[in-house]
Formats: sequence, structure tokens, C-alpha cells
Amino acid sequence: AVVTPQNWLFLTSYRKLRERLLTERTWSLVARLGEHAFEDTQAAGAFAALNVLSADPPAPAQRMAGIDVSAPRGRRPIRAAEKAALLRGESVEGTAPVSETGNGSADDGAQPHGMIAVASQRQQLQNPDAVITTECVSGRILADVAFAAQGIKTGDDDKWRRMFWEIPLPDGRWRFLQSTADRTTRYGGRTTVVDWGTNGQELARLQGVKLWEANGIAVGLMSAKPVTLYTGEIFDGNVAPVVPNNKEHVAALLCFFEAGAFAASVNRINRHLKIDAGTVIKASIVFGHWQKVAAEKYPNGLPEPYSDDPTQWIFHGHPCGSVVWDEEAKRTAHGPGRTDHTVLQVAAARLLGYRWPAERDPEMRLAGEMRTWVERCRALDGFADADGVVCLPPVGGEPAAADRLRRLLAAAYGADWSAATERRLLTAAAAGGGPPAESLEAWLRDRFFAEHCKLFHHRPFVWHVWDGRRDGFGALVNYHRLAAPDGAGRRTLEALAYSHLGDWIDRQEADRRDGKEGADGRLAAAHGLRQALERILEGEPPCDLFVRWKPLAAQSVGWTPDLNDGVRVNLRPFLSAELPRGGRAGAGVLRWKPNVAWGKDRGKEPASLRPRGEYPWFWSYPGAGTAAERTDFRGGEDFDGNRWNDLHYTNAMKRSVRAGKPREARA
Repeated sequence: AVVTPQNWLFLTSYRKLRERLLTERTWSLVARLGEHAFEDTQAAGAFAALNVLSADPPAPAQRMAGIDVSAPRGRRPIRAAEKAALLRGESVEGTAPVSETGNGSADDGAQPHGMIAVASQRQQLQNPDAVITTECVSGRILADVAFAAQGIKTGDDDKWRRMFWEIPLPDGRWRFLQSTADRTTRYGGRTTVVDWGTNGQELARLQGVKLWEANGIAVGLMSAKPVTLYTGEIFDGNVAPVVPNNKEHVAALLCFFEAGAFAASVNRINRHLKIDAGTVIKASIVFGHWQKVAAEKYPNGLPEPYSDDPTQWIFHGHPCGSVVWDEEAKRTAHGPGRTDHTVLQVAAARLLGYRWPAERDPEMRLAGEMRTWVERCRALDGFADADGVVCLPPVGGEPAAADRLRRLLAAAYGADWSAATERRLLTAAAAGGGPPAESLEAWLRDRFFAEHCKLFHHRPFVWHVWDGRRDGFGALVNYHRLAAPDGAGRRTLEALAYSHLGDWIDRQEADRRDGKEGADGRLAAAHGLRQALERILEGEPPCDLFVRWKPLAAQSVGWTPDLNDGVRVNLRPFLSAELPRGGRAGAGVLRWKPNVAWGKDRGKEPASLRPRGEYPWFWSYPGAGTAAERTDFRGGEDFDGNRWNDLHYTNAMKRSVRAGKPREARA
């Protein structure tokens, strides 16, 4: 009898060992202990099994016993003393003793806790990869009717991947990247894009190509194993599309996965939190049954892509538009006008001029109802700001942001718009915590940006710039306009600093002359914001732009951002430009601090591609020290390849390096 890690009972790499032991030794008992099998806390995280074997060759009819005292996922942990009691057949609070267990099956695919099961030892050799299980693994497996593959590995996600809203799409350089959905849903996991400027040739692993442009089910490989429909995009290593041999069988597979039958089956043969594509297609399936289920559930075929989630690239773009699945008609249909927490975010984005990929790509595969809402979005285009800067107070002859947003919402809802609708939207926006904002003005001023960052994965595409005073200057800025190429981004920032903010400053000076209360403080705060914006325009440390994957000669001088570098890189100067008074700690000139860090990224660079003269930060950079030590770092003697990001280079050094480089090195 021996206690071992449990993984050798199911990992493919131990297949030959299992086959040998099943053939040459007598198996008496396998007890799955799971986590917390030891009283010593230092053993936390170890997943164990108790195995009882004999050196005798097995009899042809040898039957082996099994008992499971591990905790099914989603249930409370079972501690060591409780496991011991369950192994003895005793009752433990929250679990069933052996005599009370019955003959049902657990919801995670394991036998009920404490129940002793018996199985043929010889039959174990017929399991996929001779996996050891005392539960029935019968019938066909997915590999008989479908195939799967592992997805791409970039080797440097921070360089190669973006959220789709960071890039104006469609764009020839960026391709949609299917990843795992956060829950089982028909269409999910569609939030990211991958840089295809090199056709994938510089990625770490270019895998799964044979599945691109096919249709199937994208299976998440972690923990809960959520699934979603797959429509042929490039996919990453967190998901494994299962593509049927017959394209008419996608619906049957979807029913199999949606019902949870897959998770139950795969948990019998592999208890790891993360599985691989090879394990996915070893799950058993009664295929004929799921064909019948699919015929009843999807008599009109599977729905074309649809989603009311603005974090999915297939989103239609309308603030209150809705497309749902009609269970009676068995097809997609128009739903009631939405009043959920995303409505105000979508409306604000439209006011700033943002358009979702589905609106910009007439060839995108979408359900017909989705296309209807895309067309209805055109009626709202006239509300978009011309230069991508919307000031919260009325400035430069433009109405206040709340008034403009209210007009857009009224047009979107039509006859359904009312003061009560506005209150419902404010209440829905506060679903994440705290009381609702008292008005649309208060929501834009105090809540919008924090909620925007949380909804869009802390990669905001609308930035709230302010002067640190609740009664002062604030503006929402379209990030795409702020980081636009060919000097357009710099001109947008200059317009914010000198035109929009300049008009506000003129008004405060007039109010001060008229003796209006608070004018002095507002004027001082506005000047402080202008000085911070000028530091960003100048681009000297710590308000400089730094991109670790670009050579020193290609680093920006002043505010000349590259939209392709992403929000994380281009946000740093705005968080580093501190206001002289007011503001939030670490947020710089922004109303709230997104969860963004510039420490060391995972992985290392190849020495052959990072010479010290062009990439000094990969050469013995300690990654700590004072701000001065992180400025104009020229590299040490040894190459370490660590991916540090919090470095700063002065314009003088950048210009000196450029002066010594030929034109092609500066491109």
C-alpha cells in the first residue's frame, strides 16, 4: 500500500507504466484522496491517491475496489481527519456515509463520496490510455467522431496580444483570437486579437492551423472547462476546438458539452485542473443520444453569432439593442430593450466616436437580428463627437457631456426613454457595489471611468482626464484619437491642453475677476493639469513612452505613441504625470487608476536578437533601484533577457542614438 501523487493514474506520460502494472500485478484498491490528504499544512496543494497492489499476477476475473474521498470542485474542502472517517465508512457532516450514498453519480463525474465501487482490472486496459478508474468508461469516445488541436503560443502575450477594443478594427495587421469563455455560452471568448504582421512566423508555437476556418466547439482547458461555439478563428493555447468529422454534427457536440456530460466524462479519466487537447477527445460519448437531443433542441440549425456583451467583437454596438435565443421558436430573436450595467458604457463609447468591429466589417458572420441592430446604430452616428474629446462641463460652445449623453440615449430608446429609464440605468451601473449615482452628471464625473476600466479588463479605450477637483475640469478622450498615427494623436493631446482646457481657463479667469467663489482654486487646478499635459507632450522621464520590444532608436521622442503598442504601454505617461494638488494616488491625470503594472513580464528574450547597443535593458538590468538608476540605463556586461518594463530614457539619449543609426534602423 502506497500513497502517491494521483496524476500517474491518468496522465498520458504514465500510460506504459499503467499497462505494465495492470498486466503483471494484482490491483486491490484505489482510493482517491485529493487535496488536504495530509495534516501537515506544508503539503497543501498536493493531490494524493492511496493504492493497494500485490506482486501476484492478476486472475482473469480480478476485480478492484475504488473509493473517492476527494472534494468535488465547488464544494468545501474535506480535511485529512474527515477523509480518514470516510474511508472507514463513517458519517461526516456535509457528506454521505457509505450506507447512505445510494447508486447515483456525482455532478463532477466522480462516484458519490464514500461509496465503494468495483470494476474489472482487465477492463482498465480498454480505457483511453489505460487510465485507472473504477467508474464505467464505455461506448465511443470523441476521437471517434471529431478531432481537436492545441492552439498557438505567442511566447510574449504582452507584445503580441491585445484586447480587440485597443485597436480600430478591422485592421490588416491584427487577427481575431478565440480564447476560453468565462462561462459556458453559445458565443463567448471573443475578446482578444493577435498581431499577424509577421503572419505568425515569430510566435513561439504556430499550432492548430488545420482547424482554422472550421466549425466546432471551443473547450476551455482550465478548471470548469466552459465551452462555446467555434467559428474558425485563430485560437490560443487556453482553448481546444473540437471539430466533428462531419460538419453536420456540430449541434450534437454542442448539446453534449452544454449538458455537462463532457466535464463529467473527462473528470473520470483526468483529475488535473488543466487538461490538453489530447485529453479532450478521450471523453466518452453516446453519440446517437446527443444527435437526438440536437434534433429537438436545434431543429432550425445552430444560431449564427449573436451577443449583447460589449466585450465580444461580435457585439452589435447598439446601447439598448438586444438579440436573444427564443426557446419556443428555436431561433434567435429581438429581445426587449436592455437596461443592464453595460448600456451607459456603450452609449458613452458611441458619444466618443468608438465603433465595434461588427459595425465596421460588413462581411462579419452574424445573425440576421444582429445585422438589424448594426444598421440601427447608424441613426446614432450623428451624436458622436468630432474630435474625440468630450468635456464634462460645457466648454468651447459644446453642451455638457451629460446633456449630450442623455440626447444619445433618448434617440436610442425612442418612445421608451424617460426619467425612470435613466434611473434604472444608474441603478444597474451600480451593480458592482455602492449606491447608484444621483444623476447622469454625477455618474460621468465620479463613476464612469472606474466602471469602464473594470468592464474592459483594465485596458480602457475612453480615458477620463481631470484636474483633481470634482467642480473642476474633466474630459473624456477617445484613446484611438489620442494615440492616432502620423502626429494626429499629438494634435489631439494639444487640442485638449490648449483648446478645450484653454477655454476653461479663460472662463475661470473671468470668474475670478468677477469675484465668483471657488474660481481661484479651479484656475490653479486647471493650470496644474495643463502643466502635467505639457510634460506628457514633452515626454521626458517619468512621462516618457517606453516599449521593451522596440530598439532604443525606435523609442518615441515626446508624445508620439504607436496605437499597436497597446493601452498598457501608452497609458504610463498619463499615470506618471502627477497633479500638483488633488487627484488619486498613482492615477496621475486620470480619474481612477486602472490595474496596470510595469514590472517584469514572463519569459526571456533570445540573446541573438537583442544586441546591447539596441536593447540595453536586456543586459544585466537589476530591475530595481532609484528612478535615476532606471533612467538612461546603458546595459551591463552580461545578457539576462529579463523582460523589464519600468525604464525611462531621456529625449537627449534617444536623439543621440538615432543620430548614430542608419535610416533603416530608425524605421
